[in-house]
Amino acid sequence: MRAAANPSDAWSRWRSVRDELFGGHPQSPLPSARREGFEGLPYHEYDSAARVLADVDDADPRTYEIPTSGEGTFSFTRVALARFELGGEPRELELYWLEGYGGGLFLPFADATSGKETYGAGRYLFDTVKGADLGAVDGRLVLDFNFAYNPSCCYDPSWVCPLAPLPNRLSAPVRAGERIPG
Repeated sequence: MRAAANPSDAWSRWRSVRDELFGGHPQSPLPSARREGFEGLPYHEYDSAARVLADVDDADPRTYEIPTSGEGTFSFTRVALARFELGGEPRELELYWLEGYGGGLFLPFADATSGKETYGAGRYLFDTVKGADLGAVDGRLVLDFNFAYNPSCCYDPSWVCPLAPLPNRLSAPVRAGERIPG
């Protein structure tokens, strides 16, 4: 996805592969009964204004026990702040290092569409342990909200997913990326 000359084409390819995995992979978060006849996940249309570059600044490390969709928590350490403009307004999201699992940077967020048009507990913008990030351009982090995706627990409650923490809740709507399934 990083190497694609056209971000919209990369997004279309990402959607296609994601739909293939959801519809046919044995570890799909879709329960097997929902895989039959699966026609794809719902997304907002691609919006080039939802692709922004963020300045990344170090932050004093702060460890959070982030609630999950289950009964436990996951440990994350805030390592940086991503500062960017979206919808004509300055925004800021915290970047976390996942202390367990496979490690890596993680960026969950919620916004004004959460619980209405998008998953109520928030979406993920990237998770480097899964290779889900778009890299950097001119030393700035690429945040393309068109690639925002629902955590697996959105589709099956047997999956346990970290929720978007309070510092990563945007007051504005982000009408880009994956929507809630119908």
